[in-house]
Amino acid sequence: MPKPSLAELRPVVHPGGLKDRRSGEHWAGRLYMREISLRCTRVLLNTRLTPNQYTGLMILAGIAAGAALVIPGLTGAILGALLIQLYLLLDCVDGELARWRKVTSTTGVYLDRVGHYLSEAALLVGFGIRAADVLHKDGAATQWQWAFLGTLAALGAILIKAETDLVDVARARSGMAAAEDSAATPRSSGMALARKAAAALKFHRLVGGVEASLVILVAGIADFVHGDLLFTRVAVVLLAAVAVLQTVLHLVSILASSRLR
Repeated sequence: MPKPSLAELRPVVHPGGLKDRRSGEHWAGRLYMREISLRCTRVLLNTRLTPNQYTGLMILAGIAAGAALVIPGLTGAILGALLIQLYLLLDCVDGELARWRKVTSTTGVYLDRVGHYLSEAALLVGFGIRAADVLHKDGAATQWQWAFLGTLAALGAILIKAETDLVDVARARSGMAAAEDSAATPRSSGMALARKAAAALKFHRLVGGVEASLVILVAGIADFVHGDLLFTRVAVVLLAAVAVLQTVLHLVSILASSRLR
């Protein structure tokens, strides 16, 4: 089957408003990845793999990124960041293929969400294990407290996503339609102002896969120059603190909004 041109493919796989979904489209997708994925999708149109199988590959790439961080030195940090980029690419490709082939499904959406949970948690757990120095490149003993903090960050990242997803679950079980975007604004003017300030600072994004991989890469470069794991360990503390704080603030924001009404 002849392949469509990019001009023919784009309006189908990138329907109007896709890149403008501030709550749904990642900044990296808007900035560069959607243009890369469009060309990859065109190459992959006639392959036998289904969109859900590409989602499976996305999950493997995300988990592999976390595992790669166990590799000491700059190698592990670079490999982890590259695998997260592959994860993001596959996250774009699976949906684009599904839209072109007209096989979008609830199962695909579900697998995509599960993939985000697993991959981002694996990255943060891997970062904690990296800081614990399990291969003893920076000392004679494994310091498991850093692995604990990485796992705490992973738990927070999962809970933040779960808090958002459970809004839809709660509404569906109560026979309510999905909440409008406007419902996310807290009813209290003070809470609304605090939410705007937090959104402007965007610190909550640090525990997301792409952002966390960049933090990890910067820490890895700094450690390479400094000669130990100081910056990696500082970054683990930072990400754990952000994850715990954001888990609480996000829950309060949901309860203070109209999303459950």
